Amino acid sequence: MEINELTAAELRVWQAFRKGEPVDFRETPDESATAGADWGPERSVRGSVLRSLLLGTPQEEGEIPRLRLSGARITGHLNLMYAVVDHPLHLRYCHFDESPDLYGTRLRQLNLRGSVLPAVNLASTRIDGPLRMTDCRVHGPVRLAGAEIAGALFMDGAEVTASDPAVPVLQLHQCVFGDGFAAPRLRVRGEVLLDGATVGGSVNLEGAELSNPGGHALRAQSLEVRADVRARGLRAEGGVDLRGARIPGRLDLMRSRLSNPGGMALRASSCVIGELWLFRSEPLDGTLHLRRSRIEVLGFEPEVVPGKVLFNNLSYTSLTPQEPADRRLPLLERDGDGYVPHAYEQLAAAYRLVGDEGAARRVQLAKLRRHRTTLPWLGRVWGHLQDLTVGYGFRPLRAAVWLLSLLAAGSIAYATHHPSPLKASEAPEFNPVFFTLDLLLPVISFGQEGSFAPEGGYQYLSYVLILTGWILATTVIAGVSRSVSRQ
Repeated sequence: MEINELTAAELRVWQAFRKGEPVDFRETPDESATAGADWGPERSVRGSVLRSLLLGTPQEEGEIPRLRLSGARITGHLNLMYAVVDHPLHLRYCHFDESPDLYGTRLRQLNLRGSVLPAVNLASTRIDGPLRMTDCRVHGPVRLAGAEIAGALFMDGAEVTASDPAVPVLQLHQCVFGDGFAAPRLRVRGEVLLDGATVGGSVNLEGAELSNPGGHALRAQSLEVRADVRARGLRAEGGVDLRGARIPGRLDLMRSRLSNPGGMALRASSCVIGELWLFRSEPLDGTLHLRRSRIEVLGFEPEVVPGKVLFNNLSYTSLTPQEPADRRLPLLERDGDGYVPHAYEQLAAAYRLVGDEGAARRVQLAKLRRHRTTLPWLGRVWGHLQDLTVGYGFRPLRAAVWLLSLLAAGSIAYATHHPSPLKASEAPEFNPVFFTLDLLLPVISFGQEGSFAPEGGYQYLSYVLILTGWILATTVIAGVSRSVSRQ
């Protein structure tokens, strides 16, 4: 392109480029680019001019070329597909009439801070430094699939709106970020796609608003983060899908609001997470899915999860905050897989870890009662007997109460009506207390039962005492065996 073909605004940019000097067309430092479609030729630069400038301008000796353009209207198509741009590229607070195409481009640095774009294609781009899209307004897809960014991606305060609801509006799948992904206060209308991305630092979505009702607000399957995912105050309308993610640090969703009615509000199945925090968040509107995940610290108040959960094969080391077992148990009863023994064992283990054996026993007892509902009628009857008599071995004092009550009843009955001796000359002196004990205790004998024979209704009473004694003895032995096997 000949220099005499340039407009005054373009000539100013062309001359400043070689020395790396900034060109700022803004009338005030806080001028927004949202009204850029009305800017005239005095601050308009053609995309073809920028392409020629970046790819064909010779370098002056002793100068470092750099494009530092602010407050311009970029007209026409800026096409840098597959180009190698050796100069830092700053297009701040600019208004693009058409979507720039930088597919497969190799860049030193790209700064689009505060700019307004119809869309942008940065897929498979290689950037040696950071990519800044702070406060950008994009009215279509941001395509970054497969990009490699040596620094961080900054999208703090940016706004991205879907032009086609069927297409993910922020496409970051298979990206590699050498540093982090910083997007506090990000606002997205459409799906955010982070499948298979690798982040060398942290992901920051604090105060972000992601809206895609009926679909995925955030889909980040197999995401790998080297540090934390900080998302305090996140507002997500639509599912948050993190299945298969690896987050060695903290997944912080404190004070968040996750809403996906009738679907998965938060799916973090098959994940490895250091700490998952849902403290002081609004109640999840949808299912919490944590199947097959391994989490060191799982933190949430019971009222944060009022609906269905999926906890099968979930493993965690500690559960915070410390809550009574009666507050945690209703959660397990809402498991979509029905009775899940592993979930009860994990909860009991968490209580044992902090030394709360009483809560651990209550969880184990609740597990056995829940299991009873899955048995045939005969098993349910036997379970009710064990529960009534000794609480499945977790209430051993119940057996003592039953035995003392039966002992008192039998002793009074036989004290008022002595049974007849079988052999009067050989029978010992009758003792109603030891006679009743002989009937109740199936192993121990005091020589009373075999020497006297009750008659009538008292004979039937002896049968009841013998049968009850066997039931009590069996349930006590079963409970003791269960307790020993747990320890």
